[in-house]
Amino acid sequence: MTPARHHIRAGALLAALTVVAVLAGLLGVNYPALAQGSTTQGSPSAGAEKITTWFADLRPDTDDTNVRFDAGGLHLDSLSTGPASLRSDRPEGMLITATQPLAQFSSQVVAQVVAEQPPGSSVSVDLRGARGDGSWTEWVPAPAATPAMLGAAVTAVQARVVLRAVKGGASPAVRSVRLTAKPGMQLLAARSPAAPTYRVFATREGLVGATTANGHVIRERDHFVALPSRRGLAPRDSGDYTVKICATNGRCEWAPVWDVGPWNTTDDYWNPSDARQSWSDLPQGQPQAQAAYHDGYHDGTDQFGRKVRNPAGIDLADGTFFDGLGLRDNSWVTVSYLWVQAGSPAIVQLPILPVRSGPGEKYPTVGLAAQGAKLMVQCAVRGEPVTGNQGRTDQWLRIGPKQYIPAAHVSAQAAYGAAQGATERAAKATGPAPGAARQQPAGQNVREMSAERCTTP
Repeated sequence: MTPARHHIRAGALLAALTVVAVLAGLLGVNYPALAQGSTTQGSPSAGAEKITTWFADLRPDTDDTNVRFDAGGLHLDSLSTGPASLRSDRPEGMLITATQPLAQFSSQVVAQVVAEQPPGSSVSVDLRGARGDGSWTEWVPAPAATPAMLGAAVTAVQARVVLRAVKGGASPAVRSVRLTAKPGMQLLAARSPAAPTYRVFATREGLVGATTANGHVIRERDHFVALPSRRGLAPRDSGDYTVKICATNGRCEWAPVWDVGPWNTTDDYWNPSDARQSWSDLPQGQPQAQAAYHDGYHDGTDQFGRKVRNPAGIDLADGTFFDGLGLRDNSWVTVSYLWVQAGSPAIVQLPILPVRSGPGEKYPTVGLAAQGAKLMVQCAVRGEPVTGNQGRTDQWLRIGPKQYIPAAHVSAQAAYGAAQGATERAAKATGPAPGAARQQPAGQNVREMSAERCTTP
């Protein structure tokens, strides 16, 4: 990790985030925490607007994929194929920058890119912001010299730089990315207490040994999903964007979004039409591929002009497909997009965490949760004591109807914990559980998660 990417005043940030988290909970709005250590322009006097301007560090580290930096700028490291789920032969690479704390609340950021783009190549920048509860907004494209609207007042910003070339062509070269956050405390509607949930067609991705859009090399029996939009693409090894998938057999899996596809790349169909990046004339919850396959929408083709041969709105890695859901063929499933939901999630600390029908290991397994996945906790009960990497406790957390996990195997993401984790690691997904609490030696009692007592099963 590049030392320049680590910048935080932890004590000040803790105090600010604690206050703002309380305000956000009481008022039900998307307040961010106050950022510290920003580079600002403008008068230092009280009440003066402070514009935060910075240049992104374009030196890759282990969390970036297929990019390199030299005297000529940021380039594609290899002119290989693109994201696995897309089955594309177009070379692609991606760099996720450090998190930049802001001097004031902001909901819009301007990106100015200096780059050389050979014929057929492209460079795009997406942005996301950290809310006061520690959660991220979705990634939004940053048009040239036009403010990108983040959809919430945020306290910190992160950029994602994507480079693409054509097969047999030359790589673009990014010289610099200059970002400017305009101050403004925009009060927005409260986030929904329930995640949007839709019935979509799921296909098996497979492709063991290939590389996903976030740089993960696919393993046998892997646990992740692909969605047809980069807005919900999590950094490698993180669960910043997690979905809950349930099959008609009653089994469910909670898995991170690590790939893009299988047909489109700009189809965030779970968003309302006024926020949907493409195909805004379709009903919310209907993937473009589904409309193309069943109704001949867009002449039955995807955004690349390919004939759509199934209505898939989600692609499943083999472990999710076979082990989590117990599927044997492509099927219709119910998907919940958990990052849209308000609340503080529990982050899975095991490679695979069984989800049980009751608060004890004697209860049947009804699903699985992948490492790093962020699970929305409904309430807590007392059950069988469990010792895990977070300590020992008899607290069990309900994450759905008759769906329980032991608190000993998850960490809590509070407002401070998430934002501190993001900034201390420069918002780079360097571990399986970003924002996780410090582990306690096995046998010690874990500090129990704050959750209401369950009144129903």
